[in-house]
Amino acid sequence: MPIIGNQIRAARSLIGMEQIALAEKAGVSANTIRNMEAFGANRVKVRTDTLYAVTDALRAEGVIFQQDGETTGGGPGVRLIK
Repeated sequence: MPIIGNQIRAARSLIGMEQIALAEKAGVSANTIRNMEAFGANRVKVRTDTLYAVTDALRAEGVIFQQDGETTGGGPGVRLIK
């Protein structure tokens, strides 16, 4: 599933997590998180295992990643289930 940089940033914001905390939880560097978020409205281009580590860390906190047309009929987004 393609993830855009803004989804990573929005997910962090929803759960109130700083970049450094997410990096530690995902086992990546804070610079990696900054670089992922810097993609903005574009698809994040990192190694697949890095993307999974970050998105899995966010999902563990209750974040759901939504893609185009899912439930809202809009673009990609995130929501919180916890």
